[in-house]
Amino acid sequence: MTDEKTREKLYSLMGDLPDRNAEITTRLVREEDCGSYVLETLTLDLNGTEPVPTYFTRPKNAVAPYPVVLFSHWHGGMYFLGKNQLITPHEKGNNCSYAEAMAKKGIACLCIDHWCFGERSGRDESETYKTMLWDGKVMWGMMVFDSLRAVDYLVSRTDVDSSRIGALGMSMGSTMSMWVAALDTRIKTCVDICCLTDFDEIERSNGINEHGIYYYVPSLRKNFSMADINALIAPRSHLSTVGIYDGLTPIRGVDKIKKLVSEFYKKNGAEGGFTLKKYPCGHAETIEMRTDILAFIDKTL
Repeated sequence: MTDEKTREKLYSLMGDLPDRNAEITTRLVREEDCGSYVLETLTLDLNGTEPVPTYFTRPKNAVAPYPVVLFSHWHGGMYFLGKNQLITPHEKGNNCSYAEAMAKKGIACLCIDHWCFGERSGRDESETYKTMLWDGKVMWGMMVFDSLRAVDYLVSRTDVDSSRIGALGMSMGSTMSMWVAALDTRIKTCVDICCLTDFDEIERSNGINEHGIYYYVPSLRKNFSMADINALIAPRSHLSTVGIYDGLTPIRGVDKIKKLVSEFYKKNGAEGGFTLKKYPCGHAETIEMRTDILAFIDKTL
């Protein structure tokens, strides 16, 4: 099966989705000067069902068109946070938000509130998942769909360099970054933080309930492993960072994925394109991890 056929198969598992070619309407709510960047607060119509609150950050020390990072927020039960993770320092020692860190490098960022998060919160996640499933939709599919449409929006902006789009996120955002990069070849480079999980090893370690309900896509494991999904990112640059004490990412599964994906990259003439780095931590982004991520973005975006 070709990569495109494989992508089509993966996309087909995401349930009944809205029209991918529908017009994306936008509304600028406000602009704020945040020192190193200008923060645009936007409302985007990405799915035809409900508006998607969005942040876009424009670096002030650079000239457009800018390279851009599609930043995907985490879960962590922090339904109130959503896109604010982009502009909020969130880990010990990382006093600089990703918006600011990227702006200092002349890189723009975009982050959306996903279903049930940020300004889209207030509904129970389990109820939303079940209602969507009743109607032939898959919650994760609808979330990924919004991210893919966010890429469509980015390439429509004249101040964005559409040949230099990266995907970056932690935890739930890590999984999102991998899926979006796998499905959309316009993503030039991908960084996933703390969620490289092998499905079988999650089950073996009794970790099923450690991941949110959004994570479970009907028939996914019958058709794909996480290594298969990550292989679709090849030959593009990909950095995966994990904590060796992170119960959400059993290390045996991490090593299995590394072996399979590295072999796939090598077979496709991109040896070294996939990098895995482990850190002595749990489900967290450390100072060392952040330093390595920013260096990787410098090198690949």
